Amino acid sequence: MIEIKAKLTLSSFELDVDVACEGLVTALFGPSGSGKTTILKIVAGLAQPHTGFVRFNDEIWFDSARMINVPAHHRHIGYVFQDARLFPHLSVRHNLMFSQWVRRQRAPHLTKRIDWDDVIDVLGIAHLLERSPLTLSGGEQQRIALARALLSHPALLLMDEPLAALDAQRRDEILPYIERVKKTFSIPTLYVSHARDEVERIADEIIRIDEGKIMQRQRGSILI
Repeated sequence: MIEIKAKLTLSSFELDVDVACEGLVTALFGPSGSGKTTILKIVAGLAQPHTGFVRFNDEIWFDSARMINVPAHHRHIGYVFQDARLFPHLSVRHNLMFSQWVRRQRAPHLTKRIDWDDVIDVLGIAHLLERSPLTLSGGEQQRIALARALLSHPALLLMDEPLAALDAQRRDEILPYIERVKKTFSIPTLYVSHARDEVERIADEIIRIDEGKIMQRQRGSILI
C-alpha cells in the first residue's frame, strides 16, 4: 500500500493529489506535464510537497504536519529513469556490482531478497555482462538499468517512462521482460507512462492524471 497526499505549487503548475495505490503495479498515466514524474519524485524523496504525507505500508516517509522527511537513500527504493544513466567507464557487470555495493553501504542490515542469478536470467542479460554500456542498444541499456534497480533489493520500484525513448520495435522487445520481473519478484511498483497500451498490459491499477489532479482510476476493466 502506497498512500500519497500532496500539494505542491511550481511556478504556474499546481499538484493536488490524494490517493492510495493498492495494485502490485500501479500506473500513473497521462499526458506530458500532468504531474506524473513529480509524484514519483515526491515518493522517492527527491521533491518535497508543501503539505501532505507519503506512507509505504507501515512506514511514514513524509509528513508535513509531523515534520517527518525520511532521506531518499533511506527509503529503499529502486528507480528506473527514462534514460538508463549507466556509468560509461564501467562494464555492465561492474555497473550492477556497484548497485549492490551502494545497497550494502546504505542498508547493511537489509535482508537480501533478490538473487543475482535470478535477475540476470529473468532479464536475459548474461551475454551483456562484459560489454561497455556504450555498445548497447537503448533496449539493452534499459534492461541493465532495471537489473541495477532490482539488485539494490528495493522495497518499492519506481519506473519513470522507461520505454519512452525507444522505438516501437524496441519497446515491444522489452515489455515481456518487465512482465517477467513483475511475475518473478512481485515488487510493488509505480509505473509512469503516457502510452495507454503499455500501462494496460503491465499495470493492475491505472490512475489517470491531468493538470496535477487525479481524473480517473481503473482496476482491470472496472472504473473506480
